[in-house]
Formats: sequence, structure tokens, C-alpha cells
Amino acid sequence: MAQKPSTPKGTRDFNPEQVAKRNYIFNTIRGIFDTFGFQPIETPSFENSETLMGKYGEEGDRLIFKILNSGDYLSKVENDVYDKKESKKLAQKISEKALRYDLTVPFSRFVVQHQNDIEFPFKRYQIQPVWRADRPARGRFREFYQCDADVVGSDSLWQEVEFIQLYDNVFSALKLEGVTIKINNRKILSGIAEVIGARDKLIDFTVALDKLDKIGEQKVKQEMLDKGIPQSGIKKLQPLFSLSGDFESQIESLKDILSTSEEGKKGIDELAFINAAISELGLKTAKLQLDVTLARGLNYYTGAIFEVAAPESVKMGSIGGGGRYDDLTGIFGMKNMSGVGISFGLDRIYLVLEELGLFPETVSKNVEVLFINFGDKEALFSLKAIKILRENGVNAELYPDAAKMKKQMTHANRRNIPFVVLVGEQEMDSNTYTLKDMKQGTQEKVALDVLISNIKKKS
Repeated sequence: MAQKPSTPKGTRDFNPEQVAKRNYIFNTIRGIFDTFGFQPIETPSFENSETLMGKYGEEGDRLIFKILNSGDYLSKVENDVYDKKESKKLAQKISEKALRYDLTVPFSRFVVQHQNDIEFPFKRYQIQPVWRADRPARGRFREFYQCDADVVGSDSLWQEVEFIQLYDNVFSALKLEGVTIKINNRKILSGIAEVIGARDKLIDFTVALDKLDKIGEQKVKQEMLDKGIPQSGIKKLQPLFSLSGDFESQIESLKDILSTSEEGKKGIDELAFINAAISELGLKTAKLQLDVTLARGLNYYTGAIFEVAAPESVKMGSIGGGGRYDDLTGIFGMKNMSGVGISFGLDRIYLVLEELGLFPETVSKNVEVLFINFGDKEALFSLKAIKILRENGVNAELYPDAAKMKKQMTHANRRNIPFVVLVGEQEMDSNTYTLKDMKQGTQEKVALDVLISNIKKKS
């Protein structure tokens, strides 16, 4: 007996309804990107190993899917390398390419490789799958889509303002209310570390601070002590633990805390500029919130840091994030290329929309009308009408076999096709069509133009 087939761990099949819902999200985001002037690019699903390796740290390198060289890939491996079974050295000999781990490094390579053909500032978006050899878990997959937008070649803060508007426009278009766009600035975190005498322990400090809402103030302080941050410095942090109020009042509090840090004051000025612009421009449904504990991608970001939280009614992690970076292309030798970018968590957005029932009823609509097949003459007559229906933007099809009518009607029900058309001898003689509304259970005999009008009106 043949073994039942399965997908590799961490991958998924998507049925027609799921694909339709995912495409609804893709198309909504893509439409907003286009409105904001972003241009689409695509990069290969696999890159040269040297492009990817060493760009994500040791942990990232471990999660990169490597592709074996074609042919007899072991024939050129020296015996001593093979005998030692050192996986890193062996991998270099037998694999020259790897699956894309994210969209950022390929984008960096793209900018450097095509720099003479690109008009800067360059606004790009990219929606493509990536692969990571991670341990599969709920909401974590080995193959998944990323959706990124970046502007490179400009250090203007108006770009940050536009990205906040872009997030707001996308979630408004998806009818997702109650989204919070959290913002912080790397310079503020660096300034705080400087003020408390922990500049050399910036990462340890921010990792602990990031846990404030999870483990509480006392445990955060203890973790900082354990990491070697002095008690006197932690005492200076006390106003930070009680930081509250609206954006403007938090900014004023930060001015007091960071009064002795030039870098910290720069971060405050940048956040104040962004908030003032957003206050003037307004947001549709999202809320902008200052969060000084936000420290995602600290080794990467150099200015603003974004994270998007789903509505509080949904238990979900972040559904988007990003920030400002000053040297995106430096890893490939092209220095001083500042940029800012954001990403959307497509799978999590899908789960949120599903839980809140926000997918439109029509999103899964495929075929709007099925013509019942009573025989070859009737089928040919029906196909002539189907051709005209399709030309008028109506999704229509003919059941391929002259099966029993009950079977054909059951097929329409199972596929949630809203209308069925019956064409027999009487209909062909009178050049009419019997249109059955599957939801209402009603039917009427109509001419073709009325048929088209009625389906469009009710779909």
C-alpha cells in the first residue's frame, strides 16, 4: 500500500478559499504601495551562498537552507575535509547557493548591483516567499511570505512620516481598527545607556528593558544588575519605569532624563518631528504610540524603530515592524546609503482578519454562475452565453458532463456558487435562460441581457 503523501515540516498547502483570502491581503497592500509611489522588484528564490552567509549572525547562518551543487558534488571534496566531518567546511565545498533567508539582504545586493540604473531616492516594495530552517511552531513556518517596503538614498524624516501613513492606510483598507503603531529611536536607547553609565552594555540594557511589560520592574532591574549595570545607573532609570501619558508628555519627560546626552536629545528631536507631522496630518484608524522599551533589531537600526500591535481584543504578536538604518549596502562595499523600511506580518494579519471576521464575503467568490449540462446541444448553446457573460466580467462555467441534475446541483452547492442556469429545449426555442438563485431558492426565465444584469446586481 502506497504511503500517504505529506508536505515537509514547516510548509503548508493553501486551499482555494485560503489563497483568495491571502490574495485579498496581498492586493490590498500592493495597491497602497503603488499609491505611495513604491516600485515593485523581485529577486531570485536562491542567491549565491557568499551573498547570504555571514549577514545574519551565527544563528541566522545556521537557519539558511543550502542547495547542493549539481552533479557529483562530493568528488571535489578533499579527503581530510570529508573525514573530519566538519559541517561548515564541508558545506562550503558542496554548496554554492542557498535559499533566500529574507528580503533585506537580497535587496541590498540588488541596490549595489544595479546602482547605476537606479534613480535615488529609490522606493521599492517586494512580496515574495523566504525560507528558514527553523523549528516549526504555531505561527512559525519554514516557508513563508515577507512583504517589505523601503526607501534608500534619503535620510529625510518625512520618509518615517510616510511609512506611518502607509501602515495606517493599509490597515484602514483592511477594515482593521484598533491597530497601534509603536515607535522608538535607537538614539534614545543609546542616550539612556550613556546616562546610566552602561554605554558598553547597550544590548544587555535594552534586552532587559524590553521585558518590562512581561516580567515587571523589579525583575528587569535584577536582570540589569546581573548583567553588570551599576545600581547607581539603575536608580537613574526610575523615571523611565513610570513613564506614561500621551506622546507629548512622554517626550517632555525624556528631555529631563536625557538632558546630558547629545545623542539622546537628537533622538527626542526626531521623534518630536515625526509626532508633530502625524498630529497635523492625522491618521484614519491607527494610533501612534511612543514606547521607549521598543528595541527590535537594535544591531541593525540606527534611528526610528517601528512595531505594529494588533487590536487588544486579539492575542497576537506584532503584525509589522521596521526602522531606519544608515548602512544597508555597506555589507557589499557601498557605504553611506541611508534608508528606512517596514514589513508586514502577512500570516499574522491573516489570522487577525480571520478571528475578527473581517474578510469580505465576496473575497472567496470565484464562479458566480454554473450552467447545468443537459447534453451536447444544450452545452453548445450555453457556452455561447458563457462567452458573453465572461466578456461582461461575470465568472461563469459549464458543468463538463451531462450527469444527473441532482449531482450537478450538489456540485454548485458545495462550491457555494450563487446562481445556476438551466437551458433545455424550451429555453433554446425561446432564446431564454432559466436563472436559479441558490440562496433564495427562486428561479425565473430571462433574456441574456437580463441574466447578466441580475447576476451582476446580486453578486
